[in-house]
Amino acid sequence: MRILLPPSEGKTSLPKGSPVDLTKLIFPELKAPRQQLLDTLTTLCNNEPQQALRVLGLTENQTDEVIRNQGLWSAPTAPAWQVYTGVLYGQLDTATLTKAQRQKLTDSVWIASALFGFVGFADLIPAYRLSGDTTLPQIGGLAGFWRDSLTPLLASDPELLLDLRSGSYVKLGPLPVGVAERAITVRVLQKMPSGAPKLIMHFNKATKGRIVRAIAQYRGTLRTARELAQLVATLGADVELLPLTKPGQAQQLEIVLPNLG
Repeated sequence: MRILLPPSEGKTSLPKGSPVDLTKLIFPELKAPRQQLLDTLTTLCNNEPQQALRVLGLTENQTDEVIRNQGLWSAPTAPAWQVYTGVLYGQLDTATLTKAQRQKLTDSVWIASALFGFVGFADLIPAYRLSGDTTLPQIGGLAGFWRDSLTPLLASDPELLLDLRSGSYVKLGPLPVGVAERAITVRVLQKMPSGAPKLIMHFNKATKGRIVRAIAQYRGTLRTARELAQLVATLGADVELLPLTKPGQAQQLEIVLPNLG
């Protein structure tokens, strides 16, 4: 199973590590666009820090993010799963998995990155600030920048695909025609004290992290959406495979969490 993850806004810089080597990331054919983005981002943050704040959607209190971007070419790197530290990655808690379980994720996970395109779970990258919906000077919107490079990579991969990316990162590499038919998306809702279940972003991210952890710990091979649904049900949620409404549509797994109030 191929697993597509979003990055996280929260990232941790490690004190030691070699600088990024674009030739050692998965998909070395993406070296040219990666280098172009790194050059553009570091130049903007070094030469126009106030403009960089606006472009990156940051406040004056987040100037440290611009400063961090200034030195991306020489910054220490760490495995992507250590750099990304948001809610999803917190629940995934990779450090407590076994070596074999981490290797399983290294073999199966691609992380959608606004800066690097797709990165591998264990690829060595620096901490950076760049969101998928950013529009950079001389580059334009990142969805338009990455689409023609990332979508063909998805088309060439024959695996059953679990797409856990959030909206702006789906736009970087939309599922091409034919791939959606072997893809699974996930919708996470939470029961409310009254009324219909609702999407709660924190629990959406946390649940996706728990799903990926469960896949890493699963000893078998997941071959179908139904097998995945059965695994997710063991996490204590109501799970339903929604009926397909049109040809070429990805299978959607709806997960309804209990009311925690």
